[in-house]
Amino acid sequence: MTFNINNVLLIFNRTQIIRNSFNLERGDTIKLPAGTTAYLVNQDDNEDLRVADLVIPVNRPGKFQSFNPAGSQNQDSYFRGFSKNILEASFNARYEDIEKVLLEEQEHEPRQRRGHKGSQQSQEADAIVKVSREQIEELRRHAKSSSKRRASSSESEPFNLRNRNPIYSNNFGKFFETTPEKNQQLNDLDISVSSVEINEGALLLPHYNSRAVVVLIVNEGKGNLELVGLNSEQQEQEEDDEQQEHEEEQDQNKRVHRYSARLSRGDVIVIPAGHPIAVKASSDLNLLGFGINAENNQRNFLAGEEDNVISQIERPVKELSFPGSAQEVDRLIKSQKQSHFANARPEEESQRRRGPLSSILASMIM
Repeated sequence: MTFNINNVLLIFNRTQIIRNSFNLERGDTIKLPAGTTAYLVNQDDNEDLRVADLVIPVNRPGKFQSFNPAGSQNQDSYFRGFSKNILEASFNARYEDIEKVLLEEQEHEPRQRRGHKGSQQSQEADAIVKVSREQIEELRRHAKSSSKRRASSSESEPFNLRNRNPIYSNNFGKFFETTPEKNQQLNDLDISVSSVEINEGALLLPHYNSRAVVVLIVNEGKGNLELVGLNSEQQEQEEDDEQQEHEEEQDQNKRVHRYSARLSRGDVIVIPAGHPIAVKASSDLNLLGFGINAENNQRNFLAGEEDNVISQIERPVKELSFPGSAQEVDRLIKSQKQSHFANARPEEESQRRRGPLSSILASMIM
């Protein structure tokens, strides 16, 4: 999870019953082990709290279930699943008292959304309730501060990406990242966490990940993303019968396809491993990323002065691979003096906007 404004998180850890309480800040990330009971409080009266949550099911892949001790309109308390006899014996109390205290639905003031008249309830509105200032102060009283938190932490504590130096940085952007090799909380999950800041008018240079499938979330700003891949199976199935007769020939002559999309706050994109991407910011752009299968992942850039895989190709191979000479290829590569981030060239007004990002190994935009 990556939190964007001050809040309080309380966690009841597994193994032994220990309550941990943390004051969290922008950039904080925390792992909640399976079976953990947690609740989150927004301390700010004027700003919404946004959380990016990556859920990894432990029972059935792709099927996540949560169980709540307190009942709601959408889900019963897990206590209601037990028989009366079991509950009476467990609490040493009459079932009527247990039902009154634990099982009856509690009415809460619905969540207010600024900018709208009245109140609007989402499907999980009853899971979000209004908290008084006195209750917030009581909850945060024993919370640990994150002001001195390091970039890495113990298994139960949050860590902050911004307490670590960015792995890439120049006048056009910053790239913060922690990987399984650098953080013990992420090691058993094989996941990396990143935060990317691209300044208005700047470009995150074309690159691809060797192993990691990246779930990219637009936290703030607007921009454009381009992803390069082969024609999708769906497009091939839509070809007419005459083209399908030449399937073997087409397999030998696959053409790359550009998948492009405009980005705005709240968009989610899944980027398959090995697929080159580039991101241009039309305003200051902040991206959050989760890398899946992140251990030993290598990020390879296709342009820029540093980490450029093309520049590592030996001269004879360049001569044989590209239309230009090896000297011309080297000259072209060296013309870009920036690395990782660079100034973006203006796009021509005549270029049409392409449709939503097509599906490639579950690539999507939401």
